[in-house]
Amino acid sequence: QVQLVESGGGLVEPGESLRLSCAASGFTFGSYAMTWYRQAPGSQRKLVATIHPTGQSTIDDDAVKGRFTISRDNTEHTVDLQMNNLKPEDTAVYYCSTYAAREGSLSYSRYWGQGTQVTVSP
Repeated sequence: QVQLVESGGGLVEPGESLRLSCAASGFTFGSYAMTWYRQAPGSQRKLVATIHPTGQSTIDDDAVKGRFTISRDNTEHTVDLQMNNLKPEDTAVYYCSTYAAREGSLSYSRYWGQGTQVTVSP
């Protein structure tokens, strides 16, 4: 089955950095776009960044442009989110996601990881 496992969250102070990583399995990783979302308390889940199989990427949340970078390793089947100059408003649960067909299936679904908590506080 498709598995997305995030890691790297934690508690940091404003201005510090964190690098989130998502390990993927159960589908042909190099064929699909990967995304990071985040959900702050009391808010809807919001798209943060997208990276395509070629490595072409977009930062989809204006609030993090210039501070966050998404990258992927098609050999290791991982997608990372480098977060610099973190702010208290970046506090959220961060989710890795893909819209893909699992191995052996022609049916597409949206898959989510379990999420990793990022807390930015003095």
